[in-house]
Amino acid sequence: MRPLDPRLLRYASAARWFLLVGAVLGLAQTLVVVAFAWLLSQTISLAVLGRDPAELAPTIGALAAVIVARAVLVWLLEVAASRGAASVKSQLRARVLERLAERGPDWLAARQSAGVATLVGQGLDALDNYFARYLPQLLLAGIATPILVLVMLWQDLPSGITVIVVLPFIPLFMVLIGQATQAVQRAQWDALQRLGVGFLDLVGGLATLKIFGRESRQSDRLRAITEDYRGRTMKVLRVSFLSGFVLELGASLSVALVAVSVGLRLVDGSLQLGVGLFVLLLAPEAFLPVRQVGAQFHAAADGLAVAEDVFAILDAEPGGFGTTVASAPDPATIAATAALRFDRVSVRRPAAVPGPELSAVFPPGRLTVIRGASGAGKSTLIAALQGFVPFDGTISLGECTVTAGTPRPWLAWAGQRPGLLAGTIADNIALGESAADPALVRLSLRDAGAGDLDPETRLGVNGDGLSGGQAQRVAAARAIYRTRLHGCNVLVLDEPSSALDPEAEGHLVSGLRRLAAEGHIVIVVSHRPVLQGAADQVVDLGEAAHV
Repeated sequence: MRPLDPRLLRYASAARWFLLVGAVLGLAQTLVVVAFAWLLSQTISLAVLGRDPAELAPTIGALAAVIVARAVLVWLLEVAASRGAASVKSQLRARVLERLAERGPDWLAARQSAGVATLVGQGLDALDNYFARYLPQLLLAGIATPILVLVMLWQDLPSGITVIVVLPFIPLFMVLIGQATQAVQRAQWDALQRLGVGFLDLVGGLATLKIFGRESRQSDRLRAITEDYRGRTMKVLRVSFLSGFVLELGASLSVALVAVSVGLRLVDGSLQLGVGLFVLLLAPEAFLPVRQVGAQFHAAADGLAVAEDVFAILDAEPGGFGTTVASAPDPATIAATAALRFDRVSVRRPAAVPGPELSAVFPPGRLTVIRGASGAGKSTLIAALQGFVPFDGTISLGECTVTAGTPRPWLAWAGQRPGLLAGTIADNIALGESAADPALVRLSLRDAGAGDLDPETRLGVNGDGLSGGQAQRVAAARAIYRTRLHGCNVLVLDEPSSALDPEAEGHLVSGLRRLAAEGHIVIVVSHRPVLQGAADQVVDLGEAAHV
């Protein structure tokens, strides 16, 4: 684990801004510390010599101004650290979400989505302490300590040499303690991820567990995970307190060596009082940043452990397909009469036998139903169309070749899971837009067979408040809304009527027929006879590879 990972600067420009501002403020703070020590030593020396108070007034006034300036600089550094942490977290979250969108649901399904959610949410919040407490001290250690040591060498060579000799022992202790801190912090972070994943899995499957009478057994498992996390957290605190004690002891003994040397030379008259006081005031300041770096290392360890996991996501090849090619075609440049073509398309999956090749044409203005037995590859085919999985063969829309890993501005889609969020129905339908168009929302609901739903109805998490069939229709309405709002050429619905009654399914079919009549390419994955009977074309993955 590196104290400052270069990838943080690469992926978050706000980190570079903070380092620049922090370096300037750190330099200014160091100069103020030198000025404070010199003015205070001069004031005390003049007072000991019995000078008139009026003669001390300018020095005391300058000392007061320096104290105020130091307080302001400390405040500015804290403000810069807080804002830098917020900006860096925002940029990293945005980059991770972009990368997750590039990789698609297949990649996310192969991992624990709850762990990824914990990482992007609570995990990145650990960077607050890293920026607010650790990184400022690291900057001061690199700026203030060398300058203060040089000033001490200039004013009193023996004291400067003493500091140079004893100073390396503090980083040595830091390294030894840091190795233990890193190990326990990583274990604590892993325990937190297990706790988050276990709790979310339990909540998601609680209904099934209750049906089979197994809900009480999970409390013991969750209690064990929680106890493991509690124990590891206490271990982290023990190591943190121990590291703070050792570093404080080492720094105190180091300053004591300087103080003893200065005291002996003041007694024998070989050192002036002003110089001795000046050096004594600078000695603790020289050790303070290095000591604080070690003391705050536990604050950095958590944040850097999380950052390592974030960088593991960001460093991987975008999309998982290798280098992406070209940019996505603009829907405005695609002719309204352009057909969607699959030419010998088969999906490539790691360590799996490639699926059967498919060649098919999906013309505009027609409703096409894709059917096939479970496991025939219907949803996988749609995933290839979305660009979420690599494939062999060619997919083209008119004259534009569709490549894996590029955006699909011409495509609107609704999957088997509605994926609704807390908010109004209108907010869910206009998801991703700055504002909802009320008239278009109602039209989309009507075409999805959900004209009886009030767009202003407020839903809970995961669409709580709607039945399964209603949630399916709202998801279909969201895809229809996007189709009409952005003029998408292709609309794809994956099993949109599996939970619908015949009447609602009939309304949905009528709406899809209207969209096809407007010139859109409408593709529905379904095994329902009503939809197959209403289709202009049926592609059967189990019987034919060429349609």
